[in-house]
Amino acid sequence: MPSVTLARLVLIEARRGALPWLALAAVAASLALAAFLSQVALTESRALQLAIVASAARACAVFFLAAHVASSLVRELSDKGLELMLSLPLPRSAQYLGRLAGFSACGAALAVVLAAPLLLWAPPAAVVLWGLSLALECALVAAAALFFTMSLGQLVAGLSATAGLYVLSRTIASVQAIASSPLAEDSTAHDIARWAVDAVALLLPRLDSVTRTEWLLYGAPSLQAYAAAIAGLLAYIALLAAAGLFDFHRESF
Repeated sequence: MPSVTLARLVLIEARRGALPWLALAAVAASLALAAFLSQVALTESRALQLAIVASAARACAVFFLAAHVASSLVRELSDKGLELMLSLPLPRSAQYLGRLAGFSACGAALAVVLAAPLLLWAPPAAVVLWGLSLALECALVAAAALFFTMSLGQLVAGLSATAGLYVLSRTIASVQAIASSPLAEDSTAHDIARWAVDAVALLLPRLDSVTRTEWLLYGAPSLQAYAAAIAGLLAYIALLAAAGLFDFHRESF
């Protein structure tokens, strides 16, 4: 199948690039940081190490993957490789979904490598659930980076849009809590701001409910809560893929 072949080419490109070395460097740095924290922490050193390493692993996986997707697409656009691919008798949907599958597989590999050190502090079952959630979160980031970079055609613009979506999705729950605070002044402007924040929240994935560090510290979530969080990720990945396919079909390049 063309999509499988293209996904394989994306994986080969990632293996030959700097992505594996960046992942290994992130693992080494996180282990070094954990060893340092074990020496300076007075109490709860294990929990502190686990929380810091998990947060660093999630941030590194997301950033590395977004940068790899954006740089790979921009290089393909500048080298006219995309135009060459479009000249082949392959449907555009197969080309787009093949790239998305390949980048998502890169995200899954990053999630496995960066989650492995957590086995030193957390139960295997919790690490597996956390790692699966991180892999799907990386797939969402790959879909967002693919969509924005393909649409905007620039590295900085694609990365900035992806980072903006991710950071806002991670923090929107806190923004809603602040907007709904009973200590805030009751006024028309405040009500409009709160409604605006709620409206924006409806358009964003709830990344604050996935890949949570507390799963590693205090035990895995309930099956119902975990399934709901994963379903939300899958739905938004499908939405981004549909938007990207629509935009890719109308682009002339």
